[in-house]
Amino acid sequence: MDRDVRLQEWERRAQPYLFIASILFLTSYTVRVLIPGLSPGWYIFWETLTIVSWGVFVAEYLARLALSRDRWHFVRTRWLDLIVTVLPLLRPLRMIDLHERMQLRRAAPGLALEARVMTYSGLAALLLGYAASLAVYHDERSAPHANIRTFGDAVWWAASTLTTTGYGDATPVTARGRVIAVGLMFVGVALVGAVVGSFSAYLMRRFRQEGET
Repeated sequence: MDRDVRLQEWERRAQPYLFIASILFLTSYTVRVLIPGLSPGWYIFWETLTIVSWGVFVAEYLARLALSRDRWHFVRTRWLDLIVTVLPLLRPLRMIDLHERMQLRRAAPGLALEARVMTYSGLAALLLGYAASLAVYHDERSAPHANIRTFGDAVWWAASTLTTTGYGDATPVTARGRVIAVGLMFVGVALVGAVVGSFSAYLMRRFRQEGET
């Protein structure tokens, strides 16, 4: 069997397992962040689950790398896959790939296509905002002079950052928190722009059709 066909077949079959691993990783990370008073036994259980699910991401990426015809080309063209493998909390960014592939089909736009773009981009923004809230809350809650003390504060900060509103009432003070904030700003512009742009394209197409009739 051709290596490209084998790679495509592997990717197709691996998707359900990656989805389950993503849910387990996010769940275990959520528990460890939001329930700091876990007993040693439960903490080890959730930490082990985090490591195992992360290992699934690494093993799947290495398997695709081994199946690829040109490994260096695979690394260069699938750079986003490498990033979300190293930093699993960024896995919602893989939906950007789906958005880019759908954009290539805009020669024949339709409501279903635009709705899918808005759905994927909106879901990616929600998941990424949730993951960023957890990461920032984990670092900020015990930092001196921090104003993000509760998970609700972290969610509010993520929402205002993703939409580039930036009220300034909740801001990270730690180095890692600020790095997360910068990344969320750039990604927020892309994801929110995809949703707004797709909705605007749909409205323009509808107005054009009504004008022609």
